[in-house]
Amino acid sequence: MGTTAAEEVAGRRREQRGWYFYDWACSVYSTSVLTVFLGPYLTSVAEQAADADGFVHPLGIPVRAGSFFAYSVSLSVIMAVLVMPLVGAAADRSGRKKPLLAAAAYTGAAATAGMFFLDGDRYLLGGALLIVANAAQSVSMMLYNSYLPQIAPPEERDAVSSRGWAFGYAAGALVLIANLVLYLAHDSFGVSETTAVRICLASAGLWWGAFTLIPLLRLRDRRSSCGERSTAPGFRQLAATVRDMRRHPLTLAFLLAYLVYNDGIQTVISQASIYGSEELGLGQSTLIGAVLLVQLLAVAGALLMGRLARTYGAKRTILGSLIAWTVTLAAGYFLPAGAPVWFFVLAAGIGLVLGGSQALSRSLFSHLVPPGKEAEYFSAYEMSDRGMSWLGPLLFGLTYQLTGSYRDAIISLVAFFVIGFVLLARVPVRQAISDAGNPVPARI
Repeated sequence: MGTTAAEEVAGRRREQRGWYFYDWACSVYSTSVLTVFLGPYLTSVAEQAADADGFVHPLGIPVRAGSFFAYSVSLSVIMAVLVMPLVGAAADRSGRKKPLLAAAAYTGAAATAGMFFLDGDRYLLGGALLIVANAAQSVSMMLYNSYLPQIAPPEERDAVSSRGWAFGYAAGALVLIANLVLYLAHDSFGVSETTAVRICLASAGLWWGAFTLIPLLRLRDRRSSCGERSTAPGFRQLAATVRDMRRHPLTLAFLLAYLVYNDGIQTVISQASIYGSEELGLGQSTLIGAVLLVQLLAVAGALLMGRLARTYGAKRTILGSLIAWTVTLAAGYFLPAGAPVWFFVLAAGIGLVLGGSQALSRSLFSHLVPPGKEAEYFSAYEMSDRGMSWLGPLLFGLTYQLTGSYRDAIISLVAFFVIGFVLLARVPVRQAISDAGNPVPARI
């Protein structure tokens, strides 16, 4: 007896609700660990292990303690670039994404929970756990996003994707509030400040692992219909996708622009706490409050930019957001030290453009994907989103290493938004949509 349309819709809704919860599960790592706590804390651990000149020596290589976190982020992304094509090919070939999603998620969750043991001068342990956790999250997000075309038809995809973003921002804000309470009142809980930070780091791993159970129970594996094309090893599959993209050069041009400006966005997110603590002398509670403000305003900013896109088109709205990012970083360069109010103003500016920049970029790219190649092209998009964001942290770390100034390091990131603006402005999106074989919306 066949499945009725109502049963199909009910099953799809159940999967979608399960899918949202992976963003709820792993976004806490991005917010609490990568954005707030780990940067300043790992830097302080590296500084305790540093020599008289302020350098640590992993594998005998002299590294300024203040650059160690940024370099670790870069290494984690390079590892993700090496692993993602292989895992993606295995998922396509077997059609069994759930076991791979589980493996990536629980590897990352275990590494994050292990950060509880990061104390004293164990900076190498911290760097290793960061590299594993960050790479695992990138791989898991690639698999997570690849479910979207399977659980949502085209007319639902924007709404389903937006709800996933909303779940992630909501979880990040909720856990940050709990972190702020523990951190500020650590004496009341009978723990030291460093122990409170270690508990916040480890709890993100426990949260990640616990809520991953929901998508694993609700999502269904589907046998791949890619045929022989999916039997290629990971890098051959990636190369085949890029070769296919060369037949759609305007789609590739957009992806290049996105790769550049998104690298800037991801670097600002990961390095802002370092800048606030080390250059501006702000306390951890101020940093947590600022990131919490970013989380809350990112939802409002995404909705606001969505409305602007309906009036002015997605491309113009994204270009406007890149101007806003440039102005925000320039303002950040001149922020006075020890002035939390102005740091909150900066955080508000980031929050208002963060959610919209990401949501509209994904939405615009969806129009540039040839019909029938959604999963394949979004794998390349995920590589750009997660896997190529290593140059920004590297530039940030090198600039600080050469100048000893976090202000110079933060202003160096303006280059990504200026170059990204120029590259995106040159893409004729209407022609790109038409060339991809899709109907051109009235406003784009």
